[in-house]
Amino acid sequence: MPLPIISVAQMREWEERTWAAGVSVEAVMNQAGGAVTSKAESIANFFDPSILFLIGKGNNGGDARIAAEILTAREFNERIQVLEVSDCTEALPNLSDVSLVVDGLFGIGLNRELSADWCDFIGRLNEATQRLRIPVLAVDVPSGLDADTSQPRGAAVRADFTLTFGAPKSGLISECAAEFVGHLEVVAEIALVDPPSLGELRWVQADDFQFFVPKRAASSHKGTFGHVGIIAGSTGYHGAAVLAARAAASSGVGLVSVFTPAYAPVAAQLQSAMVHPWDANVVQTLSACTAVVIGPGLAGPDVPESLRQVAVSLWRDSENPIVVDASALEWIANEPIPENAVRVVTPHPGEAARLLETTPGNVQSDRVQAMRKVSAICGGAITVLKGRHSLIGAFEGPVSINSTGNPHLAQGGSGDVLAGHLGGWLARNDLESAPIEIVAQAVWRHGAAADHLSSFSCAWGLETLLSILETDFDC
Repeated sequence: MPLPIISVAQMREWEERTWAAGVSVEAVMNQAGGAVTSKAESIANFFDPSILFLIGKGNNGGDARIAAEILTAREFNERIQVLEVSDCTEALPNLSDVSLVVDGLFGIGLNRELSADWCDFIGRLNEATQRLRIPVLAVDVPSGLDADTSQPRGAAVRADFTLTFGAPKSGLISECAAEFVGHLEVVAEIALVDPPSLGELRWVQADDFQFFVPKRAASSHKGTFGHVGIIAGSTGYHGAAVLAARAAASSGVGLVSVFTPAYAPVAAQLQSAMVHPWDANVVQTLSACTAVVIGPGLAGPDVPESLRQVAVSLWRDSENPIVVDASALEWIANEPIPENAVRVVTPHPGEAARLLETTPGNVQSDRVQAMRKVSAICGGAITVLKGRHSLIGAFEGPVSINSTGNPHLAQGGSGDVLAGHLGGWLARNDLESAPIEIVAQAVWRHGAAADHLSSFSCAWGLETLLSILETDFDC
């Protein structure tokens, strides 16, 4: 199941229910400490791990201490330093040989402004880790960050990774917390009992899709798995059509057809997809598709008016799922859709701002509200507001918060890959999940592929991302 997004008060109530049920604080801390151990080992330099644990008085300091003890006891070459920080005026140790700093100074219970000395200590820590490019792992919450408001209590540790426990705290997922939280990961299984109920916001995790793809029947054929049509590509932007088509195929869809004004360069780069030059007669061919993607690379000067007209007509009238991205978003704004039709739009903050006639900053300041407004403008469509922790939802109802993805997706073409991947999954005839669950799954896979690559390399391109998507799906 997805996880609830909770407040500090809800977390404290959850802990109290756990202690009342007879589970000990030590049992929970041992689970959390073990998770910190695993995460620290995955981040630290494999060949020469040297880890500095900064430990405060709270429970997250206890979690960090357990991890340090586990690593110290192992018969490996980890060089473990433990600094119990009670006097924040003391000097930081030499960090030049450190491959990871684990921040366990303050937890979610911090309810006061930090003193000037603590702000200075955290400032010196941030300066040193940034200058020396040392990754920082925050335990539960970056020290000094308010886990409810997302605001520093005078100063906050700038973490590259935050490992939080039980469920995400509301202050960790907001846009203004990103520079402190870094990549957020949740460890749900730490012996806590009777979790809070799901609310409006829900954290999507890998277990939600464990049995998502059904086993393929021995008698199945390509028609069993759907046919996605992709209207994409124009002069100067033909690569978008290629990326979308390859990403669509990576969903396991049976057939992929591309309809494009840029026929020659698109056809030259695709092998398994059928490529059609654009003309008004493609409508009949499109009608055979079980889902349609519209928009990638349709920003060139040679996009004919007939293509726009067909796109709007499909949006208004087709009973099949339709995904709209990029330039085509403005074509379908305020257009009606058939009752119960599946429609998906995938704006980034800039595109959402244009639809809402506002600024990207305003969109980012309240992403949930912006996502709901975009959905309303687009006829109630399922909306994927892309960005850190992409949002998936509609003008009302639950909102899924994607847990995967990283800044390496901030490159031209990654949105085209996502649009095609979404379209491929929505075209499949063999899936029994609700459309919004299919969308959430595709968004999760797109980000998970990026996370997989980033765990091995600090730089990669979309060809590599596609290669992961093309080989990493359940048959």
